[in-house]
Amino acid sequence: MNIDELIFPPSGWVPNNQRFPVLIYRNALPTGGSSVDFETLFAMHGWTGLWRDGVFDYQHYHSGAHEVLGVGCGSATLLIGGPEGQPIEVSMGDCLILPAGTGHQNLGCSSDFEVIGAYPEGQHADIQTDAATTDILAMISSLPAPVTDPIQGSSAGLVESWH
Repeated sequence: MNIDELIFPPSGWVPNNQRFPVLIYRNALPTGGSSVDFETLFAMHGWTGLWRDGVFDYQHYHSGAHEVLGVGCGSATLLIGGPEGQPIEVSMGDCLILPAGTGHQNLGCSSDFEVIGAYPEGQHADIQTDAATTDILAMISSLPAPVTDPIQGSSAGLVESWH
């Protein structure tokens, strides 16, 4: 598995996260992965609020939770990092960990595109589509790093990068 780390500066009205990098796991699952595989792995490592769907086609971010997205099916181009962010191609088996405040948007996808999303235990996602207020920025900066990586558990990945 290849892991890329990216930090995005604020972009337009999207605050992004200067404390924790976005993590992109290419071929996160050795068998290519599936939606069920991601659900099982995320749950096993204590990531909660599991859901299956796509990614919204408008720019947004979450202030109350970090988010993991496992690509269980298909492919897409996601704009990560706000309006002036970076288009990132993802396909089945890839996984992204987005720290709170990180803008993301679906720019286009295959008809079978599906992601599995989840959040660290005790964190709850909201959908922000406006500039961050002082209170929202405070919430983003106060969120702790998760104690486990949604793919690798209590060692490696996020645990090493974000702590």
